[in-house]
Amino acid sequence: MRSVLSLLAAGAATLFSTFAFAADMPIAPPPAYAPPPPADFGGWYLRGDIGFSNQSMKNIQKSDNPVLTSLNQSTTFDTGGIFDVGVGYRFNNWFRTDLTAQYRGKSNFKGSDVFTAQAYGLNYNGQDNYNASKSELLFLANAYVDLGTWWCITPFVGAGVGASRVSISGFSDTGVNNVHAPDLINNIPAYVGGPLNAGYATAGNASKWNFAWAAHAGLAYHVTPNVTLELAYSYVDLGSGTTGTISTFDGYSRGTSYKFNNITSNDVKLGVRWDLDTPPPPPQPVLYRKG
Repeated sequence: MRSVLSLLAAGAATLFSTFAFAADMPIAPPPAYAPPPPADFGGWYLRGDIGFSNQSMKNIQKSDNPVLTSLNQSTTFDTGGIFDVGVGYRFNNWFRTDLTAQYRGKSNFKGSDVFTAQAYGLNYNGQDNYNASKSELLFLANAYVDLGTWWCITPFVGAGVGASRVSISGFSDTGVNNVHAPDLINNIPAYVGGPLNAGYATAGNASKWNFAWAAHAGLAYHVTPNVTLELAYSYVDLGSGTTGTISTFDGYSRGTSYKFNNITSNDVKLGVRWDLDTPPPPPQPVLYRKG
């Protein structure tokens, strides 16, 4: 009996010492509450871009000579600068839209045209050499899909529609042909087979509004939560352009003009976007007092 009491006493002493040790231990705080990340509701942004164009066109045609047949027409534009500004709204991490206004700087135009035509009832052939300058204003409403972000880089695609104002200036046409104009004083009709005749004409400056559209693709790099750089490519259809009235070297004019048909451009741009909505600060750590 005495041994049983000794065993019970030893067990009780061990139990009380365990409780005492546990009472001396600090109470562990509950795990810190981490609030869920704030919902991404997008926000307004401003943008600006600079770049250069690589332009081309289908052909050039005189307005009063629909029967003209080009045998070998070639046209080229020098590279022109691009500058635009815009305002947009990012709906979420995947979709955004913006409105842009773009000035496309003057680019020199050169062209040549070996042709056959008909005048005064006679067929003839010749060659025209063209020179001019071209510039545009371009206004687009754009929509983009951002395709996800890896290492701060976001690829995107987009499209835009709007209007372009194509301006042609300083147009000149230097050419030769093998038909003489009729001598109205001596009543001699035109004839072919004679020596080549040189000609020179100019046209006044003119502008034309067109429907325009564009397709975009590029990469965006997030420098900070508020600043994003873009490297983008755009294919732009600018419509057509026209010159003013053509005048020959002697001042004669028939009220005709030259039309630049189907002007398109492959553009490369470097841009920056500034988010106007500051993202919320990160949650602060939860502190607990010991007591």
